[in-house]
Amino acid sequence: MTDQLIPTRRAFPADDPIFALNAEAQRRKAAGDAILNATVGALLDEAGQLVVLDTVMDLWRELTAMEVAPYAPIAGDPAFLKALVQRHWPQLGSAGAACATPGGSGALSLSLRNFLEPGQTLLTTAPFWGPYSTMTAENGQGLATAPWPAAGQALDAAAWETALRTRMKAQGRVMVWLNDPCHNPSGRSLTPPDRAALMGLLRDVSALGPVTLLLDLAYLDYTREPEAVAAALKDYAALGADGRVLVGAAMSLSKSMTLYGGRGGALAFPWCDDPALQAALTQACRGTWSNCARAPQALLLRLAKDGKAQARLAAEHRHWSEVLAARALALDAALVAEGMDALHWQGGFFVTAPAADPEAACEGLKAHGVFTVPLPEGLRVGLCGLRADEAPRFARALRQVAPR
Repeated sequence: MTDQLIPTRRAFPADDPIFALNAEAQRRKAAGDAILNATVGALLDEAGQLVVLDTVMDLWRELTAMEVAPYAPIAGDPAFLKALVQRHWPQLGSAGAACATPGGSGALSLSLRNFLEPGQTLLTTAPFWGPYSTMTAENGQGLATAPWPAAGQALDAAAWETALRTRMKAQGRVMVWLNDPCHNPSGRSLTPPDRAALMGLLRDVSALGPVTLLLDLAYLDYTREPEAVAAALKDYAALGADGRVLVGAAMSLSKSMTLYGGRGGALAFPWCDDPALQAALTQACRGTWSNCARAPQALLLRLAKDGKAQARLAAEHRHWSEVLAARALALDAALVAEGMDALHWQGGFFVTAPAADPEAACEGLKAHGVFTVPLPEGLRVGLCGLRADEAPRFARALRQVAPR
């Protein structure tokens, strides 16, 4: 019976498209097909099993009843918020205006409630993580894009300036979601000159109205360039401290701690302590999910007080970053051997392979037992689940369905 649903809620797909593709791959694998599943958005080991970081699980098992069972404060434990912000900006003495959220997705969604009116439009990159469009649609908002630079190419500053000024002229304010560094789904970060150019544009447009930059920082712990990641965070800190652009961060424990099911995260504006902003975030939490789970917050606090555990976790992150880098190198070598371009991964769980007709290419790959996620700009390939020894098969199949 769907009559009880209002008309605008009756025509959705039965499942999230990415989860549906993964489920189809799993069904075919269970039926005996030799499946290469590159749709997965969680880190898998060489046996195809979910990676669970030992350091995190050891801390989880140490949690007491009183660190798990009681309600957390509506906006989250202030000590947790400070500790999470300090994972990225250790020099900061507070989290600023901040609240706990159910994962990074909760942080992103909450920002839409507070910085854009219904009917207004978010600006992000092309390509972008598909659920961005779901979140904006659920809030009655639009989504516009400006291009992420292709490998070896500079940021299209003119396109970004046009997009920013168009949004400002249309709605009197701008919010940008920026998944940098370790961009999902390209796997590439902005270069320092490109980052400086984009920040300059944001500063310029802020003279015309409020500009909010929200950094989606889900993948920072998995990179072949940790020094570049640290430098990027320093650049964004300088932009936030400048005060002309409101800079915030959507942070998650899902990937960094392999606590996908723990749904821990936060939305923080570390360079802003405006009580009105804090009150708005707290009110939005209360009216959306009320309190977040206490256990992930308690775990992070234990980690923040345990130097040995921090060192163990850093070593685990380095190991899995090296695994991802090896997979990326194997994929690039296989693509080049088939006459296609390398993808030049720098960080995160994914890369995007160009395809003139991504939907057709995705369907064609299925005939070869290869599953990817189609995007308007190409095919999202999950390095997090694609073993290095599977790269040649992937490249051969891709050349047959999407030759370049």
